Amino acid sequence: MLQRIQTVYLLIIVALMVATLFLPLSLLQADGQFYSFDATGISTIAEQPELVYPTWGLFALTAIISILALVTIFLFKKRILQIRLCVFNAILMLGFYGLFGFFVWVLNGKMEEVTLSVKIALSFPVICLILDYLAIRNIGADETLVRSLDRLR
Repeated sequence: MLQRIQTVYLLIIVALMVATLFLPLSLLQADGQFYSFDATGISTIAEQPELVYPTWGLFALTAIISILALVTIFLFKKRILQIRLCVFNAILMLGFYGLFGFFVWVLNGKMEEVTLSVKIALSFPVICLILDYLAIRNIGADETLVRSLDRLR
């Protein structure tokens, strides 16, 4: 049933994670120079941006989260599988922050005095995590409704 509220939640998750792919997650200041940290890597802020440290794992994880949410929408006939994929997607969203923290920790070891200023795009996975929880609840409610109707037959 594509017209259910969990479809809207999952579509918002897809939109926010695609936005996370392309928006800067944070700005870094280290060694008197400014760097932009986005999903593809850490690059200098200049006329000709130079990639200092690639973070393709973060890019791949973000893309997998958005693709998995999109695939979950079309599995509306298999509600238990939908719930399992949503739970897996929530674990991946938590892994996003773990990987982001790892990259900041590695960068802290390579450069001296790193100052991190966070951008709004870094909060998108938390919003997606909340929406994922709401989608799981609504898919579960649909499953209980279908099971109760099967009992009446």
